[in-house]
Amino acid sequence: MSDLGARVLSGIDRAALVATTQRLVRVPGQNPPGDEGATAAEVLAVAAELGLPGERYDVAPGRPNLTVTLPGGEGPGLLLLGHTDVVPVGDGWSVEPYGGQVIDGRVHGRGSTDMKGGLAACLLAMAAVRNAGVELTGPVRLAALADEEQNGIGVRDWIARPRPDLLGCIVAEPTDLQTIVAARGACYLDLEVRGVAAHSGRPDDGRNAISGAAAIVAEIDRWHAEHAVADAHPLVGPPTFNVGVISGGTGPSIVPAECRLRVDRRLLPSEEAGEVLERVRRRLDALGLEERGLAWSITSPMDMPGFETPADSPLVTAVDAALADAGGPGRGLGGWTAACDGGFVAREWGVPVVVLGPGSVATQAHRADESVGVDELVVAARAYALSIVRLLAAKNL
Repeated sequence: MSDLGARVLSGIDRAALVATTQRLVRVPGQNPPGDEGATAAEVLAVAAELGLPGERYDVAPGRPNLTVTLPGGEGPGLLLLGHTDVVPVGDGWSVEPYGGQVIDGRVHGRGSTDMKGGLAACLLAMAAVRNAGVELTGPVRLAALADEEQNGIGVRDWIARPRPDLLGCIVAEPTDLQTIVAARGACYLDLEVRGVAAHSGRPDDGRNAISGAAAIVAEIDRWHAEHAVADAHPLVGPPTFNVGVISGGTGPSIVPAECRLRVDRRLLPSEEAGEVLERVRRRLDALGLEERGLAWSITSPMDMPGFETPADSPLVTAVDAALADAGGPGRGLGGWTAACDGGFVAREWGVPVVVLGPGSVATQAHRADESVGVDELVVAARAYALSIVRLLAAKNL
């Protein structure tokens, strides 16, 4: 590694990285309902202390998007992408969910992995490049957006604004420190089945909406199994269905007139949510629910596109090499079964995207006793800093 690389990495302080992660974890920002304001303010406060200018604007009352900038030249820049919201705490915690305690080399708390540790690593990496006096050909922007965990109002607003000149985007979501070059997308499907209420003593006088919904669930389960056999992507696996919510009826003595389903459909990188919605509509049409006196409807209230970046992309090559030199685990290029805001950057702006971050989406995110390893935070910050230098330094490593 050159003297420049060593100088940049020497500026990443382990204790400061832990303290910054703790600061962010200790600020609640549950979504729902969507309380990102305090977290955004804390990110901007940290950035200001590090000498990095930032700005924010609200996409909804009290729900800001923010950008922190490491200035550079007039050339294409690099986007670091994250989000400020976390999922609700839930039950089963053995530590204080917003305590930020360090136990056995791990920072604990809701959002430590998903993804306040990633945000902290981005901030410290940008500061290390700045403090090393590296001349950059283009700026580095950290965009920390609202509402990634629900409906994506933050990224939808942000991506509709003027497109900056970018050579690539690194999403700092948890990937077990693996460079992710393909990710699934996601869409929600809301279904409503409508029947006719009647007394349960004469159930045939009515039309049971829950029975109709049960037929839909059974068909979705069959389709899910078919995808697993026939439609797997080499990096991200098959598309999937998950029936997450079902509600209907008013009591056991009444034939239910309504039943509602909420379904998660994970998308392959090549799939569009609108096309999937039409395929679902056609398949469920074949169930013949109308012949049983039932009406039904389907809408898609949320979609998040997937992406796939070629393995030989200059962004991929630079980031994966930086990760190796930062002390990464050497897992090679991979795919991600989760979805993230980076899909919008790839689809709407045509910008190459990778996902790379500390922590595990599979074993830590959205769980009780969520935590992120301190060693992982350090490797991530080092990888981001080296990526910035390799991609943007006027005198490359």
